[in-house]
Parts: sequence; structure tokens; C-alpha cells
Amino acid sequence: MTHESTAVGLASAYSNATTASGDWWRDAVIYQVYLRSFADSDGDGIGDLRGVRSRLPHLARLGVDAVWLTPFYVSPQADGGYDVADYRAVDPLFGDLADADELVRAAHGLGLRVIVDVVPNHTSEQHPWFRAALAGEPGARERYLFRRGRGADGSLPPNDWESIFGGPAWTRVADGDWYLHLFAPEQPDLDWTHPEVTAEFDSVLRFWLDLGVDGFRIDVAHGMVKADGLPDIGRGAQATLIGAEPLPFFDQDGVHEIHRAWRRLLDSYEGRRIGVAEAWAPSSERLALYVRPDELHQAFNFRFLTCPWDPEAMRTVIDESLSATTAVGAPTTWVLSNHDVVRHVTRYGGGAQGLARARAAAMLMLSLPGSAYLYQGEELGLPEVTDLPPESRQDPAFRRGRRPQIPAGAPTPGIIAPRDGEPPARAQPEPDTEPAPGPALQLTPQAEPGNGPEARACCGPQAHTPTRPEPEAGTGQAEEPGAGTRPAAQAGPAPQAQGRIRPPADAEPGPEPDAGAAPEPQLAPQAQGHTAPQAQACRGLRADAGAAPEPQLAPQGQGHTGPQAQACCGPRADAGPAPDLQTGAGPAPDLQTAPEAEGQDGLRDGCRVPIPWDGPEPPYGFGSAGSWLPQPPAWAGLSVAAQTGDPHSTLELYRAALELRRAMPGLGAPGAGPSPDPRGMRWLPSPDGVLLFTRPGFACTLNTRPDPVELPAPGRPVLSSAPVETDGRTVRLPPDSCTWWAF
Repeated sequence: MTHESTAVGLASAYSNATTASGDWWRDAVIYQVYLRSFADSDGDGIGDLRGVRSRLPHLARLGVDAVWLTPFYVSPQADGGYDVADYRAVDPLFGDLADADELVRAAHGLGLRVIVDVVPNHTSEQHPWFRAALAGEPGARERYLFRRGRGADGSLPPNDWESIFGGPAWTRVADGDWYLHLFAPEQPDLDWTHPEVTAEFDSVLRFWLDLGVDGFRIDVAHGMVKADGLPDIGRGAQATLIGAEPLPFFDQDGVHEIHRAWRRLLDSYEGRRIGVAEAWAPSSERLALYVRPDELHQAFNFRFLTCPWDPEAMRTVIDESLSATTAVGAPTTWVLSNHDVVRHVTRYGGGAQGLARARAAAMLMLSLPGSAYLYQGEELGLPEVTDLPPESRQDPAFRRGRRPQIPAGAPTPGIIAPRDGEPPARAQPEPDTEPAPGPALQLTPQAEPGNGPEARACCGPQAHTPTRPEPEAGTGQAEEPGAGTRPAAQAGPAPQAQGRIRPPADAEPGPEPDAGAAPEPQLAPQAQGHTAPQAQACRGLRADAGAAPEPQLAPQGQGHTGPQAQACCGPRADAGPAPDLQTGAGPAPDLQTAPEAEGQDGLRDGCRVPIPWDGPEPPYGFGSAGSWLPQPPAWAGLSVAAQTGDPHSTLELYRAALELRRAMPGLGAPGAGPSPDPRGMRWLPSPDGVLLFTRPGFACTLNTRPDPVELPAPGRPVLSSAPVETDGRTVRLPPDSCTWWAF
């Protein structure tokens, strides 16, 4: 017979033992919001804080514990906000400080915690500190890694380090000094041996903790300290060595003193605030150092993300990850996608096969001991968008190794980017003129950070800042009913941040309006599903479901066609297209991906396309106008609205899995329930190509083979990513599938 999943009641968001004791992060499911691509509230085609707030009920109903927000600080947006010009202000592109405050309080009201990004390895070149450094202010350069060049005239970079985005990691300024940037030239690295850097980031963390955030995801947590003397590496293609070999600019022992100091700061606040390391290390043991009891709470497990669809490789990564973190008393984290990698539906082969494997991998991930991270849209089964038109691309790695061409008649540039393989020229002032003060190279007409709409680096369809609509509290684009049923989390102490605008208590957002009364997740009954063809584009599979048809992605259109499509087409909407980046002087080359260049592939835009909420055509409820990256025309069937209530959909599979994860005592926290294994997990013998493990009262089977496999039933099936046939004694596992069992 084909098994039908068993319905379970929704467990409390705080029912697990570790959560009850306060260590909520040990088994938390944390949802990453890539802010630009989540929800747009003001019609400029770019996601913002109010948009996120309006869609929080979707996350509450999905069943996650926390939301992680990518940077929303004042920034020229040279690298999607990871180039910060003011760490204490919200970029007008995304809202203002009051919007951030309201979002945090609304999330807490729904039982969701909020984690925000902090970017400590580097600032923007528009940060006041770096502007002062270029202007020659005494002592200003000591906060960054400025060095004299090599060679008789200092015309060679100080060492052979390469940027992660490709090309040299050094750029020369007008007086001949070079500064280090492990990422884009617009992102100069800070010198963490300088006491002002340490003090500044302590202050920044306190600012946001006072506002009420529950923790920080620390960008490049492995990069703040460089080896003494900045030694050469002696080989190229250095980006390919990250996480595989020791490097003098990453994973230096000195970073751990920084994280210990931050742990003390976090522990000084009520509410169990956490630090999460985005850290690449050569081994699981090195990664575990970041989560020792006196350091950070979590570290991303990128080995699991990069693991191929191979059962032996998966088991090895799982065992080594659990062993390393268990040794230091920390939880393991699991992640399949994020804003920097190809979505796992596509990584696993794309089409019907990629979707089947992605669904199975998600169930595997959610059944492992520890904490899981979901990337926005993966609950919809979104594939990578691989055919974006070049003119819409935003990823700086797409134009890696180039800088904007300096227009004729412009002030003398103070920054000279080296051409690969050639010594750079030194900038010389025009005869009888004085060099311009301050930063000599302006990528955008950037105002002082936080000073009004003109500080907005990418202002949308019009050159002026659009007037933000003022929705009533608790209203917006959300359609999720019953969102207020989650218990409220305790917010931290009353914020004291200067300049914040706190609405009165009676302005708290309430439950979102019922827009169609989507049903609560039903695990057992077979629903009729949608009848419109587009609603069938991404059918998920429950244990009772038939085969899912392959999603049909229509060919990419011609890109943006209307004014609203110009939401983020350059430094300003009235300034024309974004300038091509140059490696030196001369005319700008044609836009290209430069596949021969070393470093990242420059295709990160494909995983950042705004997600679909509802409607038959783009922008699928993302906002009232277009979207900053074009959405595929076949995404209507992948939207939240199209998948809600469809028992075969990927969205309902995720909702059911998260519901069961809360309800079943053997899932969630490491060591839950009685077991001689401190991880609460035990591998059992299984056929080739199949993984089988148990946790207290629970079993998980993963069939990675392209054909069905029969084996003794390990229990009663409760959820499967594909139809499972069982007579109670034996089971026939479908290919590329995962099944959960109770016993």
C-alpha cells in the first residue's frame, strides 16, 4: 500500500528541553532573509525592512525559530550591503531605524528571534574612517592595512595575495601606498590590532543589542587577523584553497581572542543573545574552535553544504561534524543553500531529479542533531536562475578585477587599480592643480552616511526617494492566518539607542489579515490540489502522493522593459547604467563574466532573484512594481500562494517537517532522549546507496540511488519526500527520497 503520513498536533515553539533551559540555538531552525529579494513595501523594486515585517507571518507559519537578516546598513551597495559605510544607520534603500525597531518587535511578538549581520573584516571605502585615511588625516591609515609596495619604486603590491573576487588583493592610492582588500577594492580590510577598531565594534554590537536583536551572524569571522609580516602564499588560484588549506589571511589563531571578547559582551545581555560564525576552516576540528564554550554559539557547516549527492561522503561529513562539535560541547549546524552559492535544487542536477534530491536532502538536514539554516525560497523548491541578462547583473564578482573608468575631465583619481600582470601606475595630479581632498574616487554620488535620501546608493525607478506608504499596524502583503499562535519571545532590555523612534505599545502589529484562509498543514488527508497548470509547476510529494511533474522554467525574457524595471540599474536611477569595472586605464571592455579569471564565478545573482509570493506573473507579489532582478515567467506555480494547501508541494513538505521536528521528542536537540550515544544518533546497517540512522523513537532513511530499494521497515512512516509503499514489515523506498519513521 502507499502510506499516508500521520497528522500530528503543532508543538510549542519552545517545547524542546534545550529551549526550555534557554539554549534555544542548539536546535533552532533559522531562516535567512536576503533583504533585497524578500519583499518590497514601497514599489521601488527592492526588498526592504517593512516588506520583511509584512511577511513575518509566513515564517511563523513555516515553523522556524529565528530570522537572519542580511545587511541593511548605510552602504554604496558595491557588494550587496557587505560594504558598510555606517554601522549604526539603516540605508534609506531599506527604510530607517524605526523600521528596524518595529521589525524586531513584530518578530518577537510572533515568537521569532532576529539575527542581524555584522561585517567586521572590512568597511566600505565610503566609511568616514577610510575617507579620512585617503585625505591624509594623521593616524587614520593605521585602522586599515596600508603598506608600502615592493620594488625600487614601490610599484609592486606588498605581497602576492589575491582577492576572493579575483585579481590582486591590493590597490594603490595616489601617494604610492597600497591598501589590502580581500574582497572588492571598495571593501578595505580593517587592522584588528588597532584598539580603535576593537572599541568601535564593541560599540556597534551594543547599539543593536540595545535595540533588541537576538544575535549576530559574523561575516568573514575567520578573516579579521592576518599572519605577522603578511607573508607570500607562493601560488595562485588562492580562492580555491579557502577551507582546504591554511592561508595567512584566514583562520589565524588571533581571531579567537576577538570572539571570546564578543562572547563576554553577548553574555552580559539578557535573553541568550548569540554569535554565529561564517568561518571557513581547513578541517572540522579547526572549525570547532570557533564554538568552544567561551567563544561563539554556532558556526556554519560549509562541508555539509558542499557535500556531493553521495551516501558515503554524506555520512563522513555528518560523523566528522558531529564529532568535532560534540568534543567542544557545541551544536552542529546544517545548511544547504545561502546567498553566495547555487541553489541546491540546481546543484543536485536540476529539473525533477534536482528537486527530488533537494527535498530529500532537506528532510535529512532537518532530522540531524543540531541547528538548521534555511535560505529564503528553498521551502518553495526554487531553482537557480541561470539565464539572467547581463545588463541586470549586480554581483561584483561578475565584473571582478575591474574598476569604474574615470571619465574625462574628472578630478585626479586617488586610487589606481593594478592591471593583472602589470605594475600599476601612480596617480599624478594635473599640472598646477592640487589633488582633491577626501576619497578621490567616487563610485556613486554618495553623501555623508545617513544624511537623507541622497545617501541612497540605488534609489529605485525615480531619482528621488519614493514616499513610503504608511500601512496600518499589522497590515501589509502577508496572507498568513493564525500567525499569532506562536508564543511570544521575551525581548531584551529596553533599548537606549539614540535617535530611535519607538511607537507606543498599542501600535504593536497584530495578526495579519486573512487573505484566503490558507488551511493549517494537514499531513494525512489527500487534498485535491490546484487545477491551474501553473500551480503544478513544483508539486511536492507526501508519503501518499504521486510523481511530481518536472518544473517547467520558461526561457528568460529580455529583461526589464518598463521604468519600474530600472529599480537598481546603476549608482542612481538617473545616472545611466552601472559603470564597468576596469583593471587599468583605457576604454571599458565589454561586459563579460571573464571565465578565465581566478576567484568566484560571478554567478551569485542567480540565487538572489526575488522570491514569488502570489499572482500569475512577475513580480508575483514581491512588490507593487518590478523587481531588481527579473523573475522567471514560470515561477507562478512556485509561489507561496500556489503551494499553500497543496499536499504535494515543497512548501507543505517543509511545513510538515518543521511541525514534526517540534513534536517528535527524538528530533531537534543533540542528546534528546535516552541513548548511550551523546549525540542521540546511531547508524544502522543499510543497503548500498542508502543511509539509515535512528534517534530516540525516530528513524530516517535516505535513498540516494536512482532506483527503488527494498528493506525491512524501521518503524511507522510519518513523512516522506516521495511516495512510500509498505506492508508494515518491508518498505520500498523510492529513488532520491528521504523518509521519517516513528517507533
